[in-house]
Amino acid sequence: MMICLQELASRIGRGIIFHSTPSNVAVNFAFSFASGLLAGNANIVRLPAKNFEQVEIICECVNNLLKSDFSNLAPYLCMLKYSSDEKITDFMSSICDTRVIWGGDQTIANIRKSTLGPRATEITFADRYSIAVICADEYLKMNNKDNIAINFYNDTYFSDQNACTSPRIIVWIGDEKEKAKEIFWENIEKMVAREYKMAPVQVVGKLTALFKVGAARKVKLVPQKSQYITRVKVDKISGDLMDYKYNSGFFFEYDANDLSEIFPVCDKKCQTLTYLGIDPNNIKTFISEYRPDGVDRAVPMGKSMDFDLVWDGHDLIRDLSRKFAVI
Repeated sequence: MMICLQELASRIGRGIIFHSTPSNVAVNFAFSFASGLLAGNANIVRLPAKNFEQVEIICECVNNLLKSDFSNLAPYLCMLKYSSDEKITDFMSSICDTRVIWGGDQTIANIRKSTLGPRATEITFADRYSIAVICADEYLKMNNKDNIAINFYNDTYFSDQNACTSPRIIVWIGDEKEKAKEIFWENIEKMVAREYKMAPVQVVGKLTALFKVGAARKVKLVPQKSQYITRVKVDKISGDLMDYKYNSGFFFEYDANDLSEIFPVCDKKCQTLTYLGIDPNNIKTFISEYRPDGVDRAVPMGKSMDFDLVWDGHDLIRDLSRKFAVI
């Protein structure tokens, strides 16, 4: 993202940012506090409740930097971990100038019980889902199918589809859909079998999700060699399909004739459109012509989790700073 230096000269941090980060994504907290720091703020960061090795590594690196060349930044950063404690959240919310909440609709509702100051602002990152669009004909022409499998794995299984950026609906366009699917999913299955561990409870969870969606909609389970991949073919797509979502490699699959057919799932909860073999200009045309309520970003397959300072439609540097005027 390019920021005009002249514009930055007229911006200043809002003050104290209280970041409440998600418990199921290890490094999200680092992106959040980095945004707050770059915008010129002091940052109080609530770390994930779960124990992640990545959190320990990042915190150790940050502490080492604060003890050496960047000791001047020590007053601008405080990281803490605490279980759900309304009194602590009340206090943090009362002293902050901006509150940043990651973690979904229910988390947002709970934290909003803690009152903000009169001039404080809030940025929320609610429950979202993402989709992938693959052009079958272009995929068949590609020589790097092993790398494509790695990229898809990183978008989905790496976070166990818990990240809002992870595609849950796979849309195929083009003429050679069935041939492309056979090769694509075979490569994915090899990759997942090698890198992913699945517990019996996950298999049961996927089966339960299948039964739920099967009772409500016309669907078809596409046979696979193992339980690593669950493909549920649907005859139509819409946002309420996400009422039946699951993780652990649970995918809805839809055959489309044209990119415009994804419009019904591009509602306010749709965040990322991951694409393979699609001309980005066609995506821009779709967005400009149909102006969907959702889809904040479109990225090549394998890039869905690449963080940017514009996220969920929020320009974080601008939203976490204030502009002053001299007339």
